[in-house]
Amino acid sequence: MNSTSPQPTPGGQTQDWPPVAVPGQPGHFRPAVGQNDVLTDGSDRDTVPLTGQATSEAVSDQVAEDAPVSPPTPGAELLSELRSAIARFVILPSAHALDAVTLWVAATHLQPAWQHAPRLAVIGPAKRCGKSRLLDVITETVHDPLITVNATPAAIFRSITDKPPTLLVDEADTLFGTIKVAEKNEDLRGLLNAGHQRNRPTLRVSGPDHKPMKFPTFAMAALAGIGDLPDTIMDRSVVIRMRRRAPGEQVAAFRSKRDTPGLHHLRNGLRAWLVPLTDTAADLEPPMPVEDRAAATWEPLVAVADLAGGEWPARARVACRAMTAHESGQDEDGGLKSRILADIRRVFAAGGNPDALSTEHLLTALKADSEAPWAEHGTNGLTARGLQLLLKDYGISSANIRFDRDTQRKGFTRNSFLDPWNRYCPEPVEQPAAIGT
Repeated sequence: MNSTSPQPTPGGQTQDWPPVAVPGQPGHFRPAVGQNDVLTDGSDRDTVPLTGQATSEAVSDQVAEDAPVSPPTPGAELLSELRSAIARFVILPSAHALDAVTLWVAATHLQPAWQHAPRLAVIGPAKRCGKSRLLDVITETVHDPLITVNATPAAIFRSITDKPPTLLVDEADTLFGTIKVAEKNEDLRGLLNAGHQRNRPTLRVSGPDHKPMKFPTFAMAALAGIGDLPDTIMDRSVVIRMRRRAPGEQVAAFRSKRDTPGLHHLRNGLRAWLVPLTDTAADLEPPMPVEDRAAATWEPLVAVADLAGGEWPARARVACRAMTAHESGQDEDGGLKSRILADIRRVFAAGGNPDALSTEHLLTALKADSEAPWAEHGTNGLTARGLQLLLKDYGISSANIRFDRDTQRKGFTRNSFLDPWNRYCPEPVEQPAAIGT
């Protein structure tokens, strides 16, 4: 999927994803800058440019049809205050990302209620994209933060209890950035993978008798670093792709002595609101706009939004749908494997859905599509070997097929694609017309 292609919203409209703020362009949301705050460029609060965060009016245009509608609670106001506090210090890549971070922070205060502990992957292409600053703000607002810089896996194992802390890992690229370094930190990656789901303890030999002991791994975790994290972690994460601030994009400077008390006040408010709702949250099964692991990862965030009421249930589902769709195309190999199935289906359909197509015809048609990546796939475009590799995991391979009386060529039968098409890229089902239209 092209990361800048228009994405459908629940209301059927399209929007560019991720939205790009125009430097200096007035938007709709003003960060809650204090009366006496000075921004990083020396300007005062009256000259803060508005940086394109969504208003409630904009969100109401994107309301998910399956989002429960309920009156706002005091919790909804708390979430809005937290959202403003985060936006004050950090420019997130989109309003969806800002909503997601807000809900993830709140969800850390209800960890005993969740079946899954979503990771928050805060990544960027280079230094100075705001990753560490966002982690600073998160540290002061999540439940029981445990900073894991230079901490050994053994120490982390022993820090996780039935009331888990929130793990925070900065400079995660130094742990997983190369194959050699990642191998040294395989225990930590195993902990982060296992800890995504409840009741996945790790076994370690411990004590003078060297007896095997079970250590819990379940805990929410935020990881910040340059570049993508290992696939197994990314697949369990709400992914925030940070960008370096453009000219005209301004934030308030973060000063621990001045700003931490206000963030702690928000943290205490979240705790007072959410902890009494632990049993209620544990029983929630919110309707989700996505499925499988994405649904498991986002469910705590959506559940918090449903507890808050007001516009937050809609906000959460819109963010979930858009951000999950965006990430589905970020894994280059997996994205190409999904893309090739859909593109081959179009080639078959364009030819009247014949029983088989030759490999040569299929490759020519795929590379002729200027909107597809196949003409630039590899050194000379997609080859027969490359096509075989992309289709291998689906159990599809070419065979000798007789197309004419005396002509036998390598090709693919349409029947071999029917099951993968149905499983991995089903065609949208047409909705019946409403009565009276």
